[in-house]
Amino acid sequence: MTVTTPEPGAEKTGASPILGIGLMIAAMLLIPMVDGAAKYLSSTHSPLFIGWARYAVAALIVLPAAVYKHGSQCLPRSNLGAHFLRTIFLMAAMTCYFISISLIPLATAISAYFVGPIIATLLAAMILGERLTWTKILALGLGFSGVILIVRPGIDFDPAILLALASGVLFGLYIVATRHASRTSDPLRTLAFQCLVGALILAPQAVWFWSWPTPDQLYLFAGMGLFSAVSHFLSIAAFRLAEASTLAPLVYVELIATVAIGFIFFAEIPGLTVWVGASVIVAGGLLLIRRPRSENPL
Repeated sequence: MTVTTPEPGAEKTGASPILGIGLMIAAMLLIPMVDGAAKYLSSTHSPLFIGWARYAVAALIVLPAAVYKHGSQCLPRSNLGAHFLRTIFLMAAMTCYFISISLIPLATAISAYFVGPIIATLLAAMILGERLTWTKILALGLGFSGVILIVRPGIDFDPAILLALASGVLFGLYIVATRHASRTSDPLRTLAFQCLVGALILAPQAVWFWSWPTPDQLYLFAGMGLFSAVSHFLSIAAFRLAEASTLAPLVYVELIATVAIGFIFFAEIPGLTVWVGASVIVAGGLLLIRRPRSENPL
């Protein structure tokens, strides 16, 4: 990927990794609310229709804000290939994930999905030239070990987990593409492009699997789009402040809210291995926050 000149308004006043980490954590705590709504709605609607609805509602929220702030220049004007690529990766990841959570518990699906940060950290070093330190490797190793404890491959294995795993791989690619795209566009322009293009590309599948929401479901569709827009805005802003390889393992924080939503709304009670695995995952995330600044790359 080539590096392009930043657009007006996209220049950073200075990187702030701690702020980036905070924004990423907030985003990861919001996303499970979207997943919970999608799982509930999947009992009466196709996951493919729900995926389009998420983008369409988010577009209705984000585009007016982008037009108000940037006028006719509300979409990115440079590096469009990276913006398009990240949108494709995210759409594919979301579709696979929504199908998987309609078939298996939320905690199981999110655990398989967590292969994404490992893919992202390795690709960020290979493609973006980011430092791959021993602390980052240890953090990723802890995160992956926690995932294995939760998924327990070979024990009550459900083929639907493969969809969640594919979603994680695609999300890892999305993280790297987002880091590249966020270097040359502000968060609102980036999100506006994502929502608009995503809604347009997913429209044919929505028409094919169309089903009318009932009045009492409208607030769920609205909330799904709102929380999706806010969480993605926060994560895009985070990638302008910190490296992809630093932020990627923080995706594991999503597990905390996912387990809570699965328990409260779907009576999905995690076993002991889920709690142990979650503890290991959180420990890996904390390592990134405390890593020494003077640490040498590999």
